[in-house]
Amino acid sequence: MNRQKLIEQIQEKKTFLCVGLDPDVDKFPKHILNDEDPIFEFNREIIDATADHCIAFKPNNAFYEAYGLSGVSSLEKTIKYIKANYPDHFLIADAKRGDIGNTSAMYAKAFFKRLNADAITVAPYMGSDSVKPFLGFENKWAIVLGLTSNEGSADFQLLKTGTEELYLNVIRTCASWGTENNMMFVVGATKAQMLESIRKIIPNHFLLVPGVGAQGGSLEDVCKFGANKDIGLIVNVSRNIIYAGSGKDFASKAADEAKKIAEQMKTYLNEKHGREQKPA
Repeated sequence: MNRQKLIEQIQEKKTFLCVGLDPDVDKFPKHILNDEDPIFEFNREIIDATADHCIAFKPNNAFYEAYGLSGVSSLEKTIKYIKANYPDHFLIADAKRGDIGNTSAMYAKAFFKRLNADAITVAPYMGSDSVKPFLGFENKWAIVLGLTSNEGSADFQLLKTGTEELYLNVIRTCASWGTENNMMFVVGATKAQMLESIRKIIPNHFLLVPGVGAQGGSLEDVCKFGANKDIGLIVNVSRNIIYAGSGKDFASKAADEAKKIAEQMKTYLNEKHGREQKPA
């Protein structure tokens, strides 16, 4: 999916919500466990229930690889289902890959060619050859870890390197390898005020923002400090949506939660549009 199509989807649907597909069988409603492929069936119901309220889905590979070959098969079925039934939704493979050049090239082939994901999360710690192989595919995206929402992010990302923190250096350097048309950055919602400094470096790039909801991030703050003229945000919510209910109505509960968040986004988008239309 190219940048313009992504912007159009946000404008048309009045939402910039991404639903994270992080299946944990221990949290599934009991009736789902009787299905031949409970992970896929759980995902399918969540996808169908929330598709009207989001513009993206993000399966996290760890939650599939943990179940071995059957889990990987469920991931492939999930991606194929989204592509077949919701082709206008942006599909992010949350795999956090990053290795030497020839290995990264094979990861890129696996996720962009075999799985047909639109984007993949990438760890830049090994430098340019861990990121650049993901940038050579038309209408595909590398989403580079910039400033993450986890508590341990302070161990390295907030260290001073000269006059600025490491995460700013990483974002500035990585941005020089790609463009706003093939690179995004992960910035956690729990670090929302730092988005102001980040936007000075990458004013036009899209940001994937996890951490709203269960991790305590504020959607209002994310929009205040991180939105740009195109919105430029894909806000991911996983647990608060997919585990909103635990009974047979789990999918409708997920839809209710997704709708609630999408309505907040719609209000912000309408207010932003109103401000832009006001005469000087």
